[in-house]
Parts: sequence; C-alpha cells; structure tokens
Amino acid sequence: MTDRDDRRAADGAAPGPDTAPPAWRLLLGYVRPHRWALAAGALLSLVTGATGLLLPLVARGLIGDLAHHRPVTWALLGMSGLVLANAALGGLGSYVLRRTAESVVLGARRALSSYLLRLRISAVDRTEPGDLMARVTSDTTLLREVTTDSLVGLGTGGLTLVATVVMMGLVDVVLLGVTFAVILCAGAVLGVIVPRINRASRQAQDAVGAMGAVLERTLGALRTVKASGAERREEEAVHAAAEESWRQSVRAARWTAAAGNTAGLAMQLAFITVLAVGGARVATGSIDVGTLVAFLLYIFYLMSPIQQVVGAVTQYQTGSAAVARIQEALRLPAEPPLRSAPLPSPGARPASVAFKEVRFRYADDLPYVHHGVTFTVPPQGMTAFVGPSGAGKTTVFSLIERFYDPESGTVAVDGRDVAEWELSELRSSIGYVEQDAPVLSGSLRDNLLLGSPEADEAEMARVVRTTRLDGLVARLPQGLDTLVGHRGTRLSGGERQRLAIARALLRRPRLLLLDEATSQLDAVNEAALRDTVAEVARSTTVLVVAHRLSTVTAADRIVVMDAGRVCAVGTHRELVTGDSLYAELAATQFLAAVE
Repeated sequence: MTDRDDRRAADGAAPGPDTAPPAWRLLLGYVRPHRWALAAGALLSLVTGATGLLLPLVARGLIGDLAHHRPVTWALLGMSGLVLANAALGGLGSYVLRRTAESVVLGARRALSSYLLRLRISAVDRTEPGDLMARVTSDTTLLREVTTDSLVGLGTGGLTLVATVVMMGLVDVVLLGVTFAVILCAGAVLGVIVPRINRASRQAQDAVGAMGAVLERTLGALRTVKASGAERREEEAVHAAAEESWRQSVRAARWTAAAGNTAGLAMQLAFITVLAVGGARVATGSIDVGTLVAFLLYIFYLMSPIQQVVGAVTQYQTGSAAVARIQEALRLPAEPPLRSAPLPSPGARPASVAFKEVRFRYADDLPYVHHGVTFTVPPQGMTAFVGPSGAGKTTVFSLIERFYDPESGTVAVDGRDVAEWELSELRSSIGYVEQDAPVLSGSLRDNLLLGSPEADEAEMARVVRTTRLDGLVARLPQGLDTLVGHRGTRLSGGERQRLAIARALLRRPRLLLLDEATSQLDAVNEAALRDTVAEVARSTTVLVVAHRLSTVTAADRIVVMDAGRVCAVGTHRELVTGDSLYAELAATQFLAAVE
C-alpha cells in the first residue's frame, strides 16, 4: 500500500463487510444511549404482566368462595384493583417504550445523515441518491418496532412467559405437560418460517430503496422528461418499481403472518387439549373446577407473552435486514469529520497550485481522464484552462478540492500535497463555482450564507453589488429573504450563476475556482463580472475554465489541455501563434475574436 493509500484509508475508509459486527450488537449500539428509559419501560411492562398473573389465582379463590357460599366482596375488589392497575401501568409502559423507540430512530437518522454528508464523491457517484434517502427514512423507521417489539418484547415477553409457566406448574403439572407438547410442535414450524422472514424482509427493503432511486431519477429531471414526451415511459418505470416493492413486501408479510398464525393456532389447540384433558381430570376428581378454570385463564395469559416472543423474533429479522442496509451505507468511503476552520482574512496571501505527473480516472473500469498532467500556477493572478470537451479541465478543480484523489502524482496547494491538508482548512481557503451553478432550496440569503454563515449585512451587500444581483434583490418582494424554489427554479440561469459567484466571493477565498461560471450570462453582465474577476485576481489566485475568448485573453496565463494532457502553457499572444490546438480553438470554438 502506498503512502497515499494510507492517507486515504486514514481519511475515512470504512470497515469492509467481513469486519461488520452482528446485527444484534449493532442494534444494542443504537439502544445503548437510551438504556435507562428502555429499562424503565421494560420494568413497567413486567409489573403489568405480574398484575395479570395474579388474576387467575384471585379468580380461583373467587370460585372457591362461591362454591362454599363465602363472601366474595374482597375478591371482587381485588380483581377490580388488579384490572385497573394492569391498564394504568400498561398504558404508561407502552408510552415510555414508544417514546424511547422514537428516540432510537432519531439517533439513527442523525448518525446516518451526518455520515452521508461526509461521503466521498467517488462513493456518491456509485450509489443512487433515492436509495440512500430510503435508508435514512424507511430503514431507520424499522428500528422503532425492533426497539419495542424485539428487544423489549423478547425480554419482557420471555420473563412473563417463564413466570406464567411456573404458575401453571404450581396449578397442575399434568396440564402443563400437555400444553408444552402442543407448543413444541408449533416451535418446530416457526424454526422453518423465521429464516424466510429475514430474507423476505431484506428483499422488501431493497425494493423500497430501488423504488426511491427510480422516483428520484424521474423527479430530478422532470422538465427533461416532460420536454421529451417521456412521461408514460417513466410512469411505467416508477410503477414497475412500486409493484416490485409491493411483491416483496407482500412476501415478507405472508411469512410474518404465517409465524403469528402458527403461534395463535398453537394456543388454541393447547386450550382445546387442556379443556379436554382437564375436564377428564375433573370428572375423575384429580382436580377441582377452580383449578381447571385457573389453568385455562393462564393459557389465555400465555398467549400474550408467546405472541410477544414470536413477534420479537419476526421483528428482529425485519430489523436486522434494515440494520444491514444502514451498515452498508455506513461502510461507504467517507471523509473525516470536518473541523470548523476560519475563513481567510481579507488580507490573506493568495495560494499557489501545482500538478505533477497526475494520473486519474473516476473508476477502475473507466478510462483515464488525466495522463500525467503537470503545470504550476503561481500565487495571485488569473489562469485559464482551455481545451476540447473531455480534456479533463473540470477534473482539475475536483482534484484541487480533493473530491477525488489521483491514482498517482501529486496535487499541491501552497507547495503541500492536498492529501496532507486538513480538509476543512483546505476547503475554507477555496471558493468554487461549479459548471451548473447549483442553488439550494431556501432563500437568496440562505444560499449566500451557505459557506460563510458569520458574514454580516455589509459583506452581503458588497458581493450582491459586485455580482450585479442588487437589481434582482430590489425587484423581489422579500429581497434577500425571497425563496428561490427547488434547485433555484425561480431564478434564471444567469441569476443562478451570479448567485453562485457571490456565494464564493463571500468566503474571501485565497483560491477561486470558476468552472465556466459566466456561460449563461448576457454580454453586459458577463463583461461586468469579467471586470470583477480581474479585480479579484489582483489579490487572489483565480483559476477559470472558459470557452469564451473574452475571458481567456484577460488571463495572465493559459493552460491548454487535450485528452488528459497539458499541451501548452502561455499567454494568448504566445499561444495563438505557437500552439496549433489553441489557434484552432480560438478560431472555431470561442465566441468572440481578438483584434
């Protein structure tokens, strides 16, 4: 393993599938912060079960009193008190457990969403956003049932089951043996059903994730779908994914219902068998009627803990499938947690950038984008990157931001390999305007402050004027607090670009990366922002990917790229006569010509 691989591993390599702990240990990890609240709820459930266990004994005494013509007032009051206590404690225990379960879900969602925000871009490229969203929403929701029905249900149901069996043994051992024989037969059937519940639950959750991925794909490009007249085809794809999710969910429900019905059927058979055997024992005088009634009541009480235990096992299978999907997301390669890094001060020195023999590809099964790229950008001034589409210009910016790591070679900022920088420190020094200038849902103010939340009104007003957004802000009803819509749909393409540039400038970067940041601007605004960029370049290092000759000619140096290599570096005048590719681009691809 190379030094770079070591650093990459230290920067967030997640454990592989072979090192993943078992599902029950992961479940306990989610529950551990809430163990005392869970214990309180479990204790209330146990007390509720204990009050229920006393009722058959009181009932047996009541029948004995009636048979011997003794007063039954106290017995009736005792039964009424036990019933009320059972209802009150049961309701309180249920609330405590449900509240704790919601807290477990909240903790899991916080942890998973925080981790997903730190995913390496290479990991995001290989996954479907809709599936990741399903893991945060649908899969974490299943932890609610697992917490109450599985962990607590198994504990309280198991203890109540043992206590009930003990009480049944005290009442009559023979009838207990008859009951056990029926339950053991049902247990053998459940042993066959439970593994199938696990598989079906996992496939059902995978199907939900796949449906989310299809839906996100369609809604994320809805305008394109409508413009292409592809609504019917996309509708069919979404419906097919929904139907597959339905089929898998029904399959899981079928096995879960089979498990529950097996338990219920076992208890009904046990009741009928005990009634027959017990009736024969009453007839022979081996036991009295009160004993038989008490035992039958215990069978009724036995149904609840058995159903709890069976439910706990089935819910555990569902929960373990959800936890497995959550862990798959938590094993994706992620960056280390970012520490808060101060933005550069207004007088901070510009940054230098150097690439040395950089080779890079986005995946092992894809061709190389960079084949030994080498260039140096000194501090201050503007450097433009030009070249045909696919030359690797945008990838230069992604490597500087360390969204990806090169396979070989070095990318250095201020003479230091970016792999050795603290990520928060590196990115706090950079302002980056992406090619499509993405805008987040929310207000103009929210978007401006995205990377510099401490900026004051004066600073915001300055960048708004600089990027010529002041006219737009003045026209809007709520000014900077006006909502921009989903992905900025209420703004024009040029307005989104100016907003993205303003957001980057508000960070006071030492290094400003502009990836065709003025491609959607009209000539007047493009000229104004070009002057702004030239002004910024006097105190900041500016790197620009541009297709407009007007932008390129203002650069202090131009890096010409083609097919993942640097072909030439120089000024416009030097390259237009000294490099055939640049001369061709200047003549055919740029939007304007130079005198």
